[in-house]
Amino acid sequence: MAHPHKKAIADMPAASLIAIIEESKMTYVRENLSIFMHESQVKLLKKVRKHEKPHHKRVRIREYEKAEKDDLFNMHLGLYLKKYKKLEKNGLIEIDLNPENGLAYDCSLTPKGVEILDEITRLESEWEDIVGVNDDDLEVLKKLALDSFEISYRHKKKKGFIF
Repeated sequence: MAHPHKKAIADMPAASLIAIIEESKMTYVRENLSIFMHESQVKLLKKVRKHEKPHHKRVRIREYEKAEKDDLFNMHLGLYLKKYKKLEKNGLIEIDLNPENGLAYDCSLTPKGVEILDEITRLESEWEDIVGVNDDDLEVLKKLALDSFEISYRHKKKKGFIF
């Protein structure tokens, strides 16, 4: 018997298909991860790894120095810090509230955080095998990613994205 959603999926636009794929990957990762994490926490933990890279840290420092420190900025600062504190509570990151680099705070991965990120990477690779991603699919996905990346990159640059 055919899957009941086969026709609906066949008629969906690309944006909906991409959302289904992302949800499937995240569901697989979260179901098989050795600790419980919300989807947003998985994404935030990945962001900490990205922000540890020297280039990204320099960009954040530069944007922080340019940012207008108004009420909206302080509200966002508090909201993001609250999210990071949940990762710290789980022993995945350390938060430095007085970094010497000029930022309001800085985060770094703990050994446990590195271990969980490695596990996430392994689970994402397993998911690719399960759904049957092949080299041709990968090339199409790379082209789509490159063609679409510029949209989010321009937006973040325009907004001076530092969190």
